Amino acid sequence: TFSFLLVFVVLILFHPALSIYFNTLSSTDTLTISSNRTLVSPSDVFELGFFKTSSSSRWYLGIWYKTVSYRTYVWVANRDSPLFSATGTLKISGNNLVLLGKSNKSVWSTNLTRRIESSPVMAELLANGNFVIRDSNNNDASGFLWQSFDFPTDTLLPEMKLGYDRKKGLNRFLTSWRNSDDPSSGEISYQLDATPSGMYEFYLLKSGSRAHRSGPWNGVRFSGIPGDQELSYMVYNFTENSEEVSYSFRMTNNSIYSILKVSSDGVLERLTWTPNSIGWNLFWYLPLENQCDVYMVCGRYSYCDVNTSPLCNCIQGFNRSNEERWDLKDWSSGCMRRTQLSCSGDGFTRMTKMKLPETKMAIVDRSIGVKECRKRCLSDCNCTAFANADIRNGGTGCVIWTGQLYDIRNYYADGQDLYVRLAAADLVKKRNANGKIIT
Repeated sequence: TFSFLLVFVVLILFHPALSIYFNTLSSTDTLTISSNRTLVSPSDVFELGFFKTSSSSRWYLGIWYKTVSYRTYVWVANRDSPLFSATGTLKISGNNLVLLGKSNKSVWSTNLTRRIESSPVMAELLANGNFVIRDSNNNDASGFLWQSFDFPTDTLLPEMKLGYDRKKGLNRFLTSWRNSDDPSSGEISYQLDATPSGMYEFYLLKSGSRAHRSGPWNGVRFSGIPGDQELSYMVYNFTENSEEVSYSFRMTNNSIYSILKVSSDGVLERLTWTPNSIGWNLFWYLPLENQCDVYMVCGRYSYCDVNTSPLCNCIQGFNRSNEERWDLKDWSSGCMRRTQLSCSGDGFTRMTKMKLPETKMAIVDRSIGVKECRKRCLSDCNCTAFANADIRNGGTGCVIWTGQLYDIRNYYADGQDLYVRLAAADLVKKRNANGKIIT
């Protein structure tokens, strides 16, 4: 019997397929750098523990994909408070997770406020990569006292949310590593911005300046990220209600991994991994080198087209504001109207397959359709353009712009219709079958 037990224990310890992994940390447990112990999520997908980067002696507590051959970190607890020696302990203190360094000095904590203690708390690494604190007798998601998903670093995992949690007062956004070997907070971020109109768009920021705009959510995707809908094994969700405004995605095929990541190079990437992959596959990235994804590259009342030279083009009924600057390939001055609007007799030019303009100066009414939207725009002398708010079911809802139009581009496919208001003199005139001139 003793021999059998000895063989069994050896097999457990040294045969990965038979290893027993733990995904919880109780109030009496600790994780230390010296013990080399980790927490492993159910199904062995994610692992939490201490790590240091290749050229650094600093230590961090993080989460990474366990089954991907290339070590891919998806969350770092103490990214801006590293441990400078191989002395580190993660433990539960009261209701908080605390990371201790030399001399038991705290370098990171979950900073939860006091609560009525009904039972001991515990920490758990869930199957989706979320690291949570909960009551030991309550594993319901609504009872989480704290979760790593509320504090992203540079990576969005499936089921994780970006955007506002109005109940908790959180704005969850991505921030890049400083460089590929330094997980401290970098200069690149990706975050949701709410306009007074109620339209929401994500911006890629470089040192606080806007570098790319996602376009508003159109019911299927963000209008400035058309390629994301092509992944059949992924479902996207955008939620907007009194409790939250958030974007998330989930996988319908558990053997495929996918992440959204902000790189230290200033790029937003969609990466996928399949069981036969030797590394992550880059599905798409933004902004592209063609410049049409660069924020406001073309200025007001102009749109970017990768198939034209120059890239920027004035909307029908508009002329270049500054020919000399355009000749120097500086299109930031944009375009100006040939004929000012009269608020009577105006019409619209229809632009197809477009990324909608920035929605700062936009009004949204989701209760009306495109016909009523057109009437409402014509009745408002400040209205400059309109479009559907949602492209599903033939198009529903109404977005009306009441200021200058910025950051527009077209696509070979995808995109949506944008109707730009013009004076009667600038409308394209055609003759019908009876020879009557129509616009």
